Amino acid sequence: MRRILSLLFICAMCACAYAQENKRVIADLQTVDDGFFDPTKREDKTSDYQFKTEYRLEVGYTQPWLQSKNKNYPDGYLHGGRIGLNVTFCLPLNFGVQTGLLYSLTGNKNTQHYAQADTAAFEQTIDNTLLEHNIPMRVTYTIPLWKKLNLLFYGGPQLQIGLAMTDKVNANLSDKTAAQCQALGIHTESYDRYTSELWRANIQMGLGAGLEWDKFRLQGGYDFGLNNMVRTKACPNQQMWEWGWYVSFLYRF
Repeated sequence: MRRILSLLFICAMCACAYAQENKRVIADLQTVDDGFFDPTKREDKTSDYQFKTEYRLEVGYTQPWLQSKNKNYPDGYLHGGRIGLNVTFCLPLNFGVQTGLLYSLTGNKNTQHYAQADTAAFEQTIDNTLLEHNIPMRVTYTIPLWKKLNLLFYGGPQLQIGLAMTDKVNANLSDKTAAQCQALGIHTESYDRYTSELWRANIQMGLGAGLEWDKFRLQGGYDFGLNNMVRTKACPNQQMWEWGWYVSFLYRF
């Protein structure tokens, strides 16, 4: 009888020790993550994007295109720079809303001929200087590529406010041509177009894309002018739109 009880006691102790050791091994396996895929483990679906605000300094190059249907406003490209503050309101699902305050200063030089001139020698040169204030309102979508590398797409309207559009005119006209220009309301001396000829407000619709690494972003896009900027028509069917492309470097701070 003693032998049977002793044998049962030894078996019970062994079973208890085995159970404790088995629990310890299972607990260790549960706490160790070796990076292997576990089909029974529910993955965390929480996105890295949260409701937050990002601020960026933007510096870039821009090339507006003044497209006209009248020879008194010759088509032409302006070249210059842009600088300002870019603000992005980040939303879930990698979306966002981008706005900011941007200023662009551009210029060009062209030679203008008049069909009513008595000889081809009569012409005038015009140095254009354009200073504008831009307020974009873009919807953005970000695609994570690898680590801190992201691909960005955006689009939406932009309100453009003309602060100054100065034409520095150097006219070489005959008296007859000068009188005809004056009768039509065409300036033959330096003036600001916004004071009498053009609307300051310009609505544009833009599209763009960019590549982002950590705090640095390189982006570019194109803006399409939607409204006729001419408010005082010196000639029939006189119209003008401002389109243009740009490329910018941005730094998040």
